[in-house]
Amino acid sequence: MHATLRKGLFWILLLCGAGMFAAGQAHAERIKDVASVQGVRNNQLLGYGLVVGLDGTGDQTTQTPFTTQSLATMLQQLGITLPTGTNLQLKNVAAVMVTAQLPAFAQPGQPLDITVSSMGNAKSLRGGTLLMTPLKGADGQIYAMGQGNLVVAGAGESAGGSKAQINHLSAGRIPNGATVERAVANSFASGDTLRIELHTTDFGTARRVADAINDRMGGGTAQALDGRVIQVRAPQSADNRVAFMAQLENLQVNRVAGAAKIIVNARTGSVVMNQAVTLEACAVAHGNLSVTVNSTPQVSQPNALSQGQTVVTEKADIQIKSDAGKLVMLEAGVKLADVVKALNTLGATPQDLLAILQAMQASGALRAELEII
Repeated sequence: MHATLRKGLFWILLLCGAGMFAAGQAHAERIKDVASVQGVRNNQLLGYGLVVGLDGTGDQTTQTPFTTQSLATMLQQLGITLPTGTNLQLKNVAAVMVTAQLPAFAQPGQPLDITVSSMGNAKSLRGGTLLMTPLKGADGQIYAMGQGNLVVAGAGESAGGSKAQINHLSAGRIPNGATVERAVANSFASGDTLRIELHTTDFGTARRVADAINDRMGGGTAQALDGRVIQVRAPQSADNRVAFMAQLENLQVNRVAGAAKIIVNARTGSVVMNQAVTLEACAVAHGNLSVTVNSTPQVSQPNALSQGQTVVTEKADIQIKSDAGKLVMLEAGVKLADVVKALNTLGATPQDLLAILQAMQASGALRAELEII
């Protein structure tokens, strides 16, 4: 009897352990998915240039004088001197801003995608060609040169005051439109330590990342400095350091549930909530209040020979309508699906939902941080 009981307990513990192992595996993430190496990042590039070859949709030079000034300066650099007092009336040229991202470890000769955006009053950049444009970093140094034909995902025509347009015509992209001219120095290969930065500050995740590295690479390899940075001892040689980082990035760490948060966009009415949001039992009554004002012009005509004047008056009709607010009991929800189901029973619009969520949080029924953007 005791042997049977021990055997049953053994199988129960074995199944529970297998279930916990499967759950842990399901919530595990690689270190490279939750963190990055300090100093290994993209760099923003910015440049000012001219787009030519437009079909009469360029800048109106009377309102954008910088376009003609830029063109005159460029022609002068090419050895063409315009007569004094020349008034350029151009329709096929547009002044643009060029942006790009310089990836980490990019070397001279590597191509980059660039985005070209009109900064004047050009109607369209479709069919244009970007002239050679230097792209500078935050330090003012030139890191890439851009040039090429624009790809604009849109079309449009206008005539006689009528206009038809599909998508946006004032911005476009040039795939591989820039060439890297200078590499950005980084500290990846210098020193005997590296710093791993979490994407989101969390002391629990930092501790788990450090433990995972120490379990695989040896005790004392990693040390969590705070809730975001983990310092790691790395090999000195470049080849060994790359191999070390390749193993480190693929280590698995258990995912820690993030803070319960609801993001509300007050301008568009969008509401997004994460899995950690929970709701305590509460009762909610919500009714819509609408005020309608109609103004009708009326003409007051005087009688004949009264020497009066015709007067236009306004007759206002004001209506106030308040929908009945039914008291709804919302059960406590421990899953995101239950919270959504409970909120849907109110039948409120996204704009109304903002007021309801704020009231729930004030009453303590909403277990989440409410952030309005």
